[in-house]
Amino acid sequence: MTAIQICALIALIAFAALLVWASYKMGHTDGKTLGNKEGDEIQRAESAKTICELKASLNFNKADHIHLVQFSSRLQKVSASGEIERHLLLNIAEKLRIAAEIYNAFRTGKKLERDTRALRDQVLAMAVLLGPTTQGSPA
Repeated sequence: MTAIQICALIALIAFAALLVWASYKMGHTDGKTLGNKEGDEIQRAESAKTICELKASLNFNKADHIHLVQFSSRLQKVSASGEIERHLLLNIAEKLRIAAEIYNAFRTGKKLERDTRALRDQVLAMAVLLGPTTQGSPA
């Protein structure tokens, strides 16, 4: 082999090595770019999933809030009108107590007396349910 052939062989090997190194670097750069794109897409998909879950949770909480507002307004209406009914029931209970004492005085209406006292107890129980509740007690 002549000197020119040896130099050409060395140049070809160096050129091939340079070509392999340049291809490796370009492939590495392309791989990094592609990996970053895939990572971003995965992150976007996870973020979209999280956003959908949060929207569903928000819609559920909105519906629950609307239900609680309606329930609260009904409770306020009942508590406002319940005081009148409570006083009416207490008056009925007092009249039933008087009727029970009258039946007891005649000694002939034992069944009427028992029925009247039972009705009075029921009316008093209803009046207690309509009574004002304290702030800490559950509804």
